[in-house]
Amino acid sequence: MEESTKIDKNIISSLVTTGAGYDIMRYQTLPDFLGQDAPYLLYLMGKNMARKTMINNFDELYDFFQYMGWGDLSLVKEKKKEMIFRLTGHIIEKRLSQDLLHIDYRLECGFLAETIQTLTGQTYECLEEKYTKEKYIELIAMIT
Repeated sequence: MEESTKIDKNIISSLVTTGAGYDIMRYQTLPDFLGQDAPYLLYLMGKNMARKTMINNFDELYDFFQYMGWGDLSLVKEKKKEMIFRLTGHIIEKRLSQDLLHIDYRLECGFLAETIQTLTGQTYECLEEKYTKEKYIELIAMIT
């Protein structure tokens, strides 16, 4: 089996995508295809993506989230055994304000957990909390 190339900032910035097509595939077609296991499988897909991506520090992590169209990620609180991130931006506001698709952030959670694990050397898992009125998502990464 051929070893895959690590994805870096240059590869990501060379790709072109339209948000609507991505959202339909991600939030409708893929969950239909994956069935009831979709949240779990999307989380694992995020972890797998992180393993194949070159991210050396938190600034590169924040840039990656923007390049992927996942929103603006920022660390808002750090405790002994958890980090709380906020995901904001126009794309998050649009996704939170629509009622047509069930939007989750399992892929992003998996990616974040694995990337923090790589950066810190500690095992993390990640959960999401939606703040629809305030128009942001909280991603809570906890040491397991």
